[in-house]
Amino acid sequence: MSSHQWQKSSYCAQGNSCVHVAAHQGMVVLTESSDPSGATLRTSPDAWAALIRTVKETRTRG
Repeated sequence: MSSHQWQKSSYCAQGNSCVHVAAHQGMVVLTESSDPSGATLRTSPDAWAALIRTVKETRTRG
């Protein structure tokens, strides 16, 4: 899984349906455990924080 210091989602059960997140050169990098050498998504810390904030707000409303 490259040289990133990946952190697995705390909501991940055992298996291959997990999201891994890492900080790298001022960006947030995401990949999935079923194909860790495949595609990665890179985003800014501000955009990542906004996504997490929105997901949490949606969960409390739903």
